[in-house]
Amino acid sequence: MTRSRVPALAALLLIAAAWAWGAYALWHATEAPPVDLPHLDPHDYFSDAFLNRAATFERFLTILSLLGTATLVAVLVVYARRGASLARESAAGRVGTGLLLAMLGFAIVWLAEVPFDLAALWWQRRYDVSRQGYLPHLLNSFLSLGSEFVTLSLSFAVMMGFAGIFRRWWWLAAVPCFAALALLFTFLTPYLIPGTDPVTSPRLVAEARALERIEGAPQARLRVQEVHEFTDAANAMSAGLGPSRTIVLWDTLLSDDFNPSEIRLVLAHEVAHLAHDDPLKGVGWTAVFLIPALGLMALLTRRRGGLARPEAIPVAILVLVVVQLAATPVLNAASRRQEAAADWAALEATREPATDRRLKEKLTEKSLGDPDPPVWVYGWFGDHPTTMQRIALADAWQQRQRDRARK
Repeated sequence: MTRSRVPALAALLLIAAAWAWGAYALWHATEAPPVDLPHLDPHDYFSDAFLNRAATFERFLTILSLLGTATLVAVLVVYARRGASLARESAAGRVGTGLLLAMLGFAIVWLAEVPFDLAALWWQRRYDVSRQGYLPHLLNSFLSLGSEFVTLSLSFAVMMGFAGIFRRWWWLAAVPCFAALALLFTFLTPYLIPGTDPVTSPRLVAEARALERIEGAPQARLRVQEVHEFTDAANAMSAGLGPSRTIVLWDTLLSDDFNPSEIRLVLAHEVAHLAHDDPLKGVGWTAVFLIPALGLMALLTRRRGGLARPEAIPVAILVLVVVQLAATPVLNAASRRQEAAADWAALEATREPATDRRLKEKLTEKSLGDPDPPVWVYGWFGDHPTTMQRIALADAWQQRQRDRARK
């Protein structure tokens, strides 16, 4: 090893150590529920007919997702090998050509995903999980592509600019920049959700404020999103930072299918996410992902002259997609940990485990989800605990209260 490489190796080791410490600290920033979950048999909670129907529904979507992923990677491999030749035919300059290749690459990604996306919608319509039309769905997907183009163009312009200045170490300068953009996007997310209106129910507002006091969460905006035209499934989400903190409830959740106690539990779960600063942790996980992703991008584009050269853009897109696929199980595990912590906090706030169990059963039946999927499916695709795990958590919380009472 030459002396000139020693400082670079030392710097990489220091960066790797800092990255490992940051990932470890971020993981443990979410406290897992302090119980061991028993294994529950889904047949004790759901009918055989429902379990067979849910397994068939989920199996097709899983196969479709795997085929779509394989097709996407194959298409990007071809683009990475052949796309560089397009750079020689462009007169748009270094950065301009790079942005054109980036937009072309992500247009290819969109086109590769469209058939599988439409097939998934067809399957969901067949099982009455979705009522969205094919043309509106495709139009919405195409319109969202425009905003993605703007974001990706800005991202690759930043990366190419840094690569032109810092050469091999551009990715270290880019990570803080993208983390700041992720922070900004997290702040703006609640304002970008379509079809929302303020919650007008005084009871719901009062319950949300009471739960915020119990769970130590800052006051959040309450919104309702109209989705009943497209689905009967029920859901909710929390998003935003500081003054943009928002809890969004689907209008299907506020229907007669769910009683006030069940809706209150959903509110308690979303309040817990804000109390635990989970949107901010999402920015942290973005930074944890970006460090190795951009580092590998810088390394694997060297044969094309580095990311400062437009010829490297197709390779960079392939690296980004593959690293994202590889990181998915880890990021999903972090998400499941946060969801379990929010479930536990909701039980602590409401103290209604029986209601929680009924709620999880209803949500699963509405979305036709498999309550106990195969381990590999759950590990790869699941960003929430399984339904059976969430019911087991309610059981464990109830047993913990009984043990405390006896003591």
